[in-house]
Amino acid sequence: MRNFAPVKEQLDLIVRGADEVIPIEELDKKLTKSLESNTPLQVKFGCDPSRPDLHIGHGVVLRKLRHFQDLGHVAVLLIGDFTAMIGDPTGRNKTRPQITLAETKENAQSYIDQASAILAKENLTIVYNSDWLGDMNFSDVISLSSKYTVARMLERDDFTKRYQDGVPISVHEFLYPLAQGFDSVHLKSDVELGGTDQKFNLLVGRDLQKEAGQSPQVIITTPILEGTDGVEKMSKSYDNYIGLTDSPSEIYGKTLSIPDSLIGRYFEFATEISNEKLAGIKDDLENGTSNPRDLKRELARELVTLYHDSETALASEKEFDALFIQKDEPDDMPEYSIAESEKLIAIMVKNGMVASNGEGKRMISQGGVRLNKEKVDDIRCMIEPGENMVLKVGKRKFLRIVK
Repeated sequence: MRNFAPVKEQLDLIVRGADEVIPIEELDKKLTKSLESNTPLQVKFGCDPSRPDLHIGHGVVLRKLRHFQDLGHVAVLLIGDFTAMIGDPTGRNKTRPQITLAETKENAQSYIDQASAILAKENLTIVYNSDWLGDMNFSDVISLSSKYTVARMLERDDFTKRYQDGVPISVHEFLYPLAQGFDSVHLKSDVELGGTDQKFNLLVGRDLQKEAGQSPQVIITTPILEGTDGVEKMSKSYDNYIGLTDSPSEIYGKTLSIPDSLIGRYFEFATEISNEKLAGIKDDLENGTSNPRDLKRELARELVTLYHDSETALASEKEFDALFIQKDEPDDMPEYSIAESEKLIAIMVKNGMVASNGEGKRMISQGGVRLNKEKVDDIRCMIEPGENMVLKVGKRKFLRIVK
């Protein structure tokens, strides 16, 4: 026997941080039926493994899935390895390059490993849609395609814009929302989660379930979180992200770099603070009664605690203060030993301080690289063995070079 909370209590947690619940009346009915029959809901979240690097923006919807787990329902993490080969056209003004099934499988494992920082192993089912979509024959695809019209497809904002602008739309792109919707039919999902940019695809799932004679799923959309720049959505491509696998000091430092305008949104969508505390923070921001710097420090502690623990959060704050307020270097930093002359940029790449030679050159050109606290100006700088020195790249990356 499961011990479900009262429906109102469940709804209070579920709707927090949600952008839309479509329709909320049906969610109420599903929760009531679940409580009366002591049967958990099947709550589906489909992830796209074409980009395996997760950040706290992904954490918004993953935490909503965790909320359902905490309430006793079954979380279904659907790995869209087959649909990733099609390429989700959402928000794109051109056809996205397709990737192989092998690539999606490799990315999927990375996705699962990172998502485990949020999701509980209990009440979690992991499925791959290649298991059923890959078995469909051409007749099945034609039958599925007959369920939707081109006019309905063109109701999608991105398709509409591309069609009006004369930008090509490949026929296979129309299959993406149909395939995603068929996933819901196959799984008989009660609820599906997704970002606001996935609303059309989620609605297709409802429509296809109705066609199949199933009770249509309730849709819950969550906001797309802006990145640390406060302009673009959070993405590794924009280098404005706080990664789920970032070190505690990186999470703390990146959080302090966000603009004041994002403090309230980050507290609401990226943390688990109580509704009462959230209301107080919003009041302080509106009335100007709290220093934004102090609120960012509190936010940074909350995020580090969420993905690590409270002791680590306090240690990260202490380390940050030492580095940026007292201008000290960390006592504990990785070491790199050289026996012969090496290019500075090569050392930076080898030690993961930059992703490529090009990024290393940009960091030097922008004044972001220092040796023994002296700015490096020469992109051809060579490091000779014999003298120990401290290399600093950006604001938070340190390396001790030893002979």
